[in-house]
Amino acid sequence: MQKPLLFTPFKMRGVVAANRTVVSPMVQYRATNGLVNDYHIVHLGKFALGKFGIVFTENCAVVPEGRVTQGDLGMWDDSQIEGHKRLTRFLQQEGSLAATQITHAGRKASSPRQFDRPDEFGPKEANWQPWQVYGPSALSAGERYSTTPLALDVAQMDTIVKKFGEAARRADAAGYDIIEIHGAHGYLLAQFLSPLSNKRNDQYGGDRAGRMKFPLAAAKAARENWPEHKPMFIRVSAVDGGGGWDVDDTVAYAQELKALGIDVIDTSSGGLAGLSTAAPIKRSLGFQVPFAAAVREGAKIPTMAVGLILDGPQAEKILQDGAADLIAIGRQALFNPFWPVHAAQELGCDDKFELWNREYGWWLDKRKNNLPPERSATGQVKESQAQ
Repeated sequence: MQKPLLFTPFKMRGVVAANRTVVSPMVQYRATNGLVNDYHIVHLGKFALGKFGIVFTENCAVVPEGRVTQGDLGMWDDSQIEGHKRLTRFLQQEGSLAATQITHAGRKASSPRQFDRPDEFGPKEANWQPWQVYGPSALSAGERYSTTPLALDVAQMDTIVKKFGEAARRADAAGYDIIEIHGAHGYLLAQFLSPLSNKRNDQYGGDRAGRMKFPLAAAKAARENWPEHKPMFIRVSAVDGGGGWDVDDTVAYAQELKALGIDVIDTSSGGLAGLSTAAPIKRSLGFQVPFAAAVREGAKIPTMAVGLILDGPQAEKILQDGAADLIAIGRQALFNPFWPVHAAQELGCDDKFELWNREYGWWLDKRKNNLPPERSATGQVKESQAQ
């Protein structure tokens, strides 16, 4: 049997992912002062045991005031490097590429956790306090955001660009194999891109070229401080969710990013206003995959697909159709941290459990001969028996 594309290696510059499965960045709100702790090791480490080819941390702020919440990880200070080193060592020893995401939340910083009640602002025992936020223009992201942003001046923007570069340097020092810039979901770079949130009348506003100027400067600074042999991704909202930025804009942006040395476009959508992290379009299986396909074809650059991708056959079809090069799994990975090795079972390419780490695999291979005929090798009721 020919090996499924999902389980073929993917080379990017000088690194190779063992397979095409990726854990998408997902905020956890569990950091103090931006530092990696035991929770992050266990949370992300289990995905490496599940044999994801690439494991991403949540977004790491490039400055303290750029955090989405006070519980986010950080990459703004050298004191944070050692904790990240501990994490990268574990991920890599289990065969995953260690990846991180850097961000500035802009006007969506100083936020409550997404599951907080309207009268809450983080955990009560932690006594989180809001702080002043900034954006391209003095426009709020929505009614839940209590602090009106101040418009950044050019000197402040230049400083933030440098901070993206410094964060990339720290990520390299921490041992990460891949870095991603978070330019989606209504955070600062996306705020500059959309004419709905960027009302500037200087060189950083106006037409699409002007609105792209600051995000491209941040990407350039990060790339220049990131080793040549390591790949760099950027997450984009292919559409902003409000009609100001669309797929054609994203293709043009991706072409500029490619020229700067960005290697993969992580194609999400929406989030410009409110707490949503996807466009207000009908949610169905793989609902964001067409964005990845359009950018891949239009900009001739590898893409990563994300959004309600639930099982191995679905992911394999996306790759076989040429819609994307990598498959990002978010909430489904929380539901099943062993998603890749289960997908291999579904695709019939690991009947001896050889993709699992040996300490697990030999037990499972030994067990399969003792299972009743109506159960699969993973212990699930076979589809033919369930109907």
